Amino acid sequence: MMNNRIKGKVVVITGASSGMGEAMAQLLAEQGAKVVLGARRADLVKAVARRIQVAGGEADHLEMDVTKRGDVEKLVALAMSKFGRLDVMINNAGISQLNRMEDVDVAGWEQMIDVNVKGTLYGIAAALPVFKKQGSGHIINIISTAGISIVPAMGVYAATKNAVRTISEALRQESAGRWRVTGISPGFVDTPFASHIQNDAIRQGIEQKAREIAIPAAAIAEAVAYAISQPDQVDVGDIVIRPTLQD
Repeated sequence: MMNNRIKGKVVVITGASSGMGEAMAQLLAEQGAKVVLGARRADLVKAVARRIQVAGGEADHLEMDVTKRGDVEKLVALAMSKFGRLDVMINNAGISQLNRMEDVDVAGWEQMIDVNVKGTLYGIAAALPVFKKQGSGHIINIISTAGISIVPAMGVYAATKNAVRTISEALRQESAGRWRVTGISPGFVDTPFASHIQNDAIRQGIEQKAREIAIPAAAIAEAVAYAISQPDQVDVGDIVIRPTLQD
């Protein structure tokens, strides 16, 4: 049943050049979705799309940055021009700059707000006019367990993720059945995500913890596929998926 409900759906994924976004793209394409992939790293996202095409799937890609609203609009426009509709918008692109508040890493705060909050809002803004016209659609926002359990050094990162959690719930309530909204909160996942953390000590600690307990990116992709594969009248609101060893 899962394959039948995913097959033919047009899915846009941001942050699709590696990690969870890449895993989502590959799994959904294998199950028959038509995927449109966006990321800043043009060579990597092109390679992901190419691998899907070589394997017999349908994919297109665009070099883009979620902090630029026009880029996100172009990604949705590409899906519309290539495949004629948009069924699922996955706001996956995210970044973390972890520091204690007293370090006053304002640049890091702004980067997380721009990517995690504004980037997600730009994805929503690009998708909703299409969904309203179609009378259907599905927003999937990748959040984090960081917003569920608040710990030192993750204050602003967790705040951006909880902003997305709040936005997702409001959007779900406002839909009145016109679109579905799913929030997925991963814990430690085996991806290059932590490599962008500029604080060396925190980055090394996170990477060490990930090496010990992280689950594969494919586990998150499976959760995404589960949410998409439900019948149209079934809205999977929240999925928390983390290693069994995670606190």
